[in-house]
Amino acid sequence: MTLQERFRKTCSAFSADHTLTVDLWLEIENLYTEKSRHYHTLEHLEHMFRELDAVNASIQNFDLISFSVFYHDAVYDASSKSNEKKSAALAEKRLRQLQLSPASLRQITEQIIATQLHECSDSTDTNYLLDADLSVLGKESAVYQEYTERIRKEYSIYPDFLYRPGRKKVLRHFLDMDRIFKTDEFIRKYEHQARENIRKEWEAL
Repeated sequence: MTLQERFRKTCSAFSADHTLTVDLWLEIENLYTEKSRHYHTLEHLEHMFRELDAVNASIQNFDLISFSVFYHDAVYDASSKSNEKKSAALAEKRLRQLQLSPASLRQITEQIIATQLHECSDSTDTNYLLDADLSVLGKESAVYQEYTERIRKEYSIYPDFLYRPGRKKVLRHFLDMDRIFKTDEFIRKYEHQARENIRKEWEAL
């Protein structure tokens, strides 16, 4: 299933307005294909859905977590610290048109904002979203290396003497966590390799 098909299917559970669904998708597609993006792209969304599909049976509301995936990086500016809040606000504004309930909109907003700090949540679905978002950290070395190169391109506006300290701070944040991943499935699959990848990158910076 393509991302567009997945989005259309998710929207259809809430609205029969095909034109609206198409318009919402085109906006998402345009945002994630901005020239400044190298990692936070449609490919990133596809990767997250592959991870979440694998644990589908453990997710309580797959429709809502799907909307959170689609919108969690909708606004992405490497020089901004409010991307998650702006992405959540955009999601709430757009999804209100699909007649989602206030409770559903609130849950999606909370999930998207949670991707800023990636701290453990009381919501199991939120934890799965966070783990899928970070799963690249636990991939094999070559995949992780490609990820770091793409992130560096997104922050190309910053010279190395500014980028490296900031990147090391982010990596230290993860290393200082008791657990990078929040759910048993992702801990088993990725925790050890993620720490090894992050530690090697930190030492090389």
